[in-house]
Amino acid sequence: MAEDRNRRRFTDPRATAEAAFRAATTPKPAAPPPQPAARPSTIPGSREVVSLRLDSAVLAHFQKDGPGWQDRINEALRSLVPADDA
Repeated sequence: MAEDRNRRRFTDPRATAEAAFRAATTPKPAAPPPQPAARPSTIPGSREVVSLRLDSAVLAHFQKDGPGWQDRINEALRSLVPADDA
């Protein structure tokens, strides 16, 4: 009978601690599946920062009147977009 007690006891303190830890913990619940990122709705009239390659002559044409050249390019491009797409 004394042998049975010794078999159940851990002689290593680390093993005793690990056994107690395993007994006290519960399994981690499964993570929910990742949800696709929702695309933010755009605000009418909002602007986005983009990188755009333009011919030097086109850029010079819009910049020759000074500040506001980006707005002038936007107005020129907007005039090409049908009203139902804007």
